[in-house]
Order: sequence, then C-alpha cells, then structure tokens
Amino acid sequence: MNAAATYQTVEKAGVRVAVLSPATVEKIKHALGRFPKPLSAVLPAFHAVHEQFGYLDEPMYEAIAEVLGVTRAEVAEAATFYTLFPKQPVGKNLIMVCKNISCALRGADNLISYLEKRLGIKVGETTPDGKFTIWKVECLGSCGTAPMMQVNDQFHENLTRGKVDALLEKLAK
Repeated sequence: MNAAATYQTVEKAGVRVAVLSPATVEKIKHALGRFPKPLSAVLPAFHAVHEQFGYLDEPMYEAIAEVLGVTRAEVAEAATFYTLFPKQPVGKNLIMVCKNISCALRGADNLISYLEKRLGIKVGETTPDGKFTIWKVECLGSCGTAPMMQVNDQFHENLTRGKVDALLEKLAK
C-alpha cells in the first residue's frame, strides 16, 4: 500500500495526470456501474487509487475525474473532506492517535509523546526507514477504550506503554 513519492504522470492540456494501473481503472469503472450518478462512485475510486499508491494527490484527482467523467474540482472537494485518505506519502504503518476528549483525559498526549520518543519522529513525520508515520486525529469512535490509536485499518485500544512497545516491535518486522 505504501508508495514512493514519485509515480508516472502524463501531461494533458497542461495538467499533470497520474497514470492509473489497468486494474485500478477497472475497479473504478466497475464502481460506476453500481451507482446512479458518476460522482457517487468517488469513494470507491478513492479506495482503488489509495490501494495503488498509498495516498491521494492532485494528479490522482485528475485521473479519477477523467475515469468518472466528473470535474477535478468535484473529486478534490470530496477528497479534502475525508481524512481516511492521506494526501502525501506516509509510512508503511500509519499510526493515527485519537486526540479527542475521552482519549485526552485518559493519556493521549502521553501516548503521543511516547510514540515520538520511541520512533524518533514528531507528529506528521515519517521514520527514515519509511515504516512509521504518526498523526493526531479527531475521534475514532472508541471512547470507551481510550486511549486508543488506529494503525492502518486496525484499532488498538486501552493502550499502555507495554502494549505500544509490543505492537511497534511486531510492526517493525
């Protein structure tokens, strides 16, 4: 899922457009057939492109718009709404620490500080080996199990330093 910061683009009418794989284009076209309006397929398109590149950016918005038959502005508007899709390359393991009230009251700030120290990076940065990126995010909807974090698509709850250490060791392999 993780991608390098560079990928193939083509120039169309003075605009850079990402080159999507045939499999990604097929996924987007399949989604088009499931919805009454082309723009309704934008979320499945984001998932397909995210699966290929690991993030979304402007040239990818252009490519999605081209396949869906909508404007780049419509795609960009939807993409900026969703925090689910990183807008720049991230590490293999995207660590999203909830900072909302329940997690904050139960130690989210300490958890973030510990992660920063343990990984040697600050929030928003990626480790030099490309394995980890730390983000602070709004509520992840697991208030009863705070503090918690999401790593890629998995929730990790009721966190302690010991649980974090064990998880980081497992993910570093």
